[in-house]
Amino acid sequence: MWGRRKRGLRNWVIIILRRQPRNGAEIMEDMEVMTHGWWRPSPGSVYPLLEEMVRDGALRKRPDNRYELVNATGPENWPFGSRMWGGPRTPQDILQEISGLTAYLEDLQRSQPHATDPIQPDLDAVAERLRKLRDQEKTHAN
Repeated sequence: MWGRRKRGLRNWVIIILRRQPRNGAEIMEDMEVMTHGWWRPSPGSVYPLLEEMVRDGALRKRPDNRYELVNATGPENWPFGSRMWGGPRTPQDILQEISGLTAYLEDLQRSQPHATDPIQPDLDAVAERLRKLRDQEKTHAN
């Protein structure tokens, strides 16, 4: 079921980016506007999909952090990744999701400089946990 929903989200992204380049936060907002408030996808869905579409060659991330279509002829001509259909989540998949969520927070902070102020202690705690995880990997490698 997730594969079908993700494919639907991919189609929305393509429709939006056919109009103009957008960052992830702008794409989510456009989806909410286009559905008259009925649906706003989560950053955990949008950002990993955008990164996957970049890896697949369907999108390019510009220096201004906006995404643009590489080939606007239509989705039927674009390569789509095999993970689109679901399957087991690997540590790499989880890391890509974390990266996507981080990109969302970065976009949010750029557009609303104080939006992340209330969550700074939580960000610090997560950053510390990730540092410990990284350090454990270094210890196990030695």
